[in-house]
Amino acid sequence: MRIPRIYCPDILVNQDLLELDNMASSHLCKVLRLTSGDSLLIFDGKGNSFTAIMETASHKSATIQITGPMEENTESKLILHLGLGMSKGDHMDYAIQKAVEVGVSHITPLITKFSVIKLDEKRQQKKLQHWLGIIIHACEQSGRTRLPVLNPITPLVSWLEHDAERKIVFVPNGAKTLAQLDRTSSVSVLIGPEGGLCLSEVNLAANHEFKQVRLGPRTLRTETAAAVACGAIQTLWGDYTN
Repeated sequence: MRIPRIYCPDILVNQDLLELDNMASSHLCKVLRLTSGDSLLIFDGKGNSFTAIMETASHKSATIQITGPMEENTESKLILHLGLGMSKGDHMDYAIQKAVEVGVSHITPLITKFSVIKLDEKRQQKKLQHWLGIIIHACEQSGRTRLPVLNPITPLVSWLEHDAERKIVFVPNGAKTLAQLDRTSSVSVLIGPEGGLCLSEVNLAANHEFKQVRLGPRTLRTETAAAVACGAIQTLWGDYTN
């Protein structure tokens, strides 16, 4: 049976005992049904991982004994920043989940012309907390040791100005494919929402040095495009080249 793996942001490197919060305790004891003496893995989201044993088990409060550090070499050397036009429903959730599993280092939800959801400040913060939870669970499942940076919801025009060694926007009629680009160690990828990017947004991206690239001959949903694009980039320049 696979050893459970959970995110614990408050681990101290030389700490022996750690009391878990209510959410982690409930997940381990109620959902996974761990009891005293069971083994688990914990990570702090900053690159540190440890083996541990359940010391006390309760749905509301559990304590774990940290038994030692461990090496988990699961992070990509490629800096991959995903700018993702906001979509409704679970499309955004799926895109973020799969992007984390594939190894992105930064995620920025973008407000674009065809973004169909409009959020006030309070609802934006609620959405960001929801997406952070998806990121954490994806890291737990996939074995990642660092949480990708989740940036605030940002207007596209502001996000385009950030620096990256290479910038890519995927469009159906792009002049080049990924395979025709030179290898890089830092790349930003722009994926539009369900309705895509309008022509003025594509042109604006081009003015900010985003190369127009096509992602195969078929039209992909926004959540599919995010997963496929990040996976293809890792194949060419990241994880799968080693």
